[in-house]
Amino acid sequence: DNDYFEREIKHLLDLPHVEFIGEINDSQKSDFLGRAMALLCPIDWVEPFGLVMIEAMACGTPVIVYDRGSAPEVVENGVTGYVVKDEAEAAAAVRRARLLPRRLIRKRFEERFTARRMTADYLAVYRSLMTEQEVPARELLRA
Repeated sequence: DNDYFEREIKHLLDLPHVEFIGEINDSQKSDFLGRAMALLCPIDWVEPFGLVMIEAMACGTPVIVYDRGSAPEVVENGVTGYVVKDEAEAAAAVRRARLLPRRLIRKRFEERFTARRMTADYLAVYRSLMTEQEVPARELLRA
């Protein structure tokens, strides 16, 4: 969104300690996220999932995110990152992020968010549905 960038972001690039990277492609993403101290993800909307959060966790990078939408379900506070209420808490969490073991963050990603894990969960649900007694369609219509 170029208008938003020009209005809200561009002037911030002149601040000290700000480096504008620009867009990165998929082949650059793992290295970029993996070398970051943390991913600061200050979403201000009801995010239904947050793919960028699990992409960072896949690299072992802690995620700092506002307590909105799916964030508290995706980020395990104090384990894979920090779920914060406001900017002050986010700043404090940045200082604590380096204390989180990156190998544990990666391990939790593998336990919770890999395609293999998702597939196994879907298969378990399908198997449980197949063993349940069939309900005649006329009974479903009464519900």
